[in-house]
Amino acid sequence: MNIRTLSALIITTFSLAACGGSDGKPPQAAQQQNTGNAATANEKVGLDLTGAGASFPQPIYVQWAQAYQAAAGGRVNYQSIGSSGGVKQIGAKTVDFGASDAPLSAEELEKQGLVQFPTVIGGVVPVVNVEGIQPGQLKLTGEVLAEIYLGTIKKWNDPKITALNAGVTLPDAPISTVFRSDGSGTSFIFTTYLSQVSSAWKDKVGAANTVKWPTANSGAAGKGNEGVSTYVKRVKNSIGYVEYAYAKQNSMAHVQMQNQAGQFVQPSQESFAAAADVDWSKVPGFSLVLTNQPSEKAWPLAAATFILMHKKADDAAKAKAALSFFDWAYQNGDDAAAKLDYVPLPAKVKDLVRNEWKTITDANGAPVF
Repeated sequence: MNIRTLSALIITTFSLAACGGSDGKPPQAAQQQNTGNAATANEKVGLDLTGAGASFPQPIYVQWAQAYQAAAGGRVNYQSIGSSGGVKQIGAKTVDFGASDAPLSAEELEKQGLVQFPTVIGGVVPVVNVEGIQPGQLKLTGEVLAEIYLGTIKKWNDPKITALNAGVTLPDAPISTVFRSDGSGTSFIFTTYLSQVSSAWKDKVGAANTVKWPTANSGAAGKGNEGVSTYVKRVKNSIGYVEYAYAKQNSMAHVQMQNQAGQFVQPSQESFAAAADVDWSKVPGFSLVLTNQPSEKAWPLAAATFILMHKKADDAAKAKAALSFFDWAYQNGDDAAAKLDYVPLPAKVKDLVRNEWKTITDANGAPVF
């Protein structure tokens, strides 16, 4: 199978408003007392906001924006174009906020005049389409996963895979790898992890939003988490990687992974939270990569997802409205995030973020929020 990109069948542009997004009603957000500058139901915002970037947080941003419009009146329209696109769009000032799963370094933030902050914690999961394999049944190590994507492990019944899966029947069939075609924070997380656990991957491929996939000639490339999910579901004996919410929503067979402590773990809120149990206050710009953490309970491909905004706002009202949306989500959106198997930020981290928001100013140097 030649490398392919997803057709117009996959739509990556969507409106995060009450009339758009996922089917049905969003999970009811917990009603908590609003404080500070956050918008309330009695303080209708009335500003339309635009954002673009990572597909990793798409499911929760859909839910938050639908509930926020009902509560505060503001519309948040978001394009799921990949993390690289989100960084480019905020840099070009064509959106009110960008979104990326690959955090910019403190030096990059300073150079571009940006503020960066996390919204939720989640996890990237390998998913497979192998007959008879149920969600969470197949076990892989990071080294074996790297060899699959390097093309050195070519069949599902390779001895290195069967040795990890005693009692599981695996076919004598070629493995079809699926990967991202766009600049992707999910790919950054995936390739960062592979670089941490495989010297061969680090030397030959490396970690980035976009890489030269060794199995490109035999694999398939999909745009966004949506595209990878679609290809894995269609192609027998395939393996891909997506954000966990996509795997659950599409009833895909995710894989158990061995973590740095040597434990095989399932993706879950608990294993994501274990990986995120770090001191955010010591990292400028919140530039944390959470892959391959040492905790015995940690999911090895855990990650935060981030928002990017300009430190000096050209439109102070829009900047304030954007921060009001995220502040509302911090206060009212934890239940919706948990229902989609994201991990809400701890209260102390949210407080650190709110303090960081004070550095976003208007033309006169006054904080917008």
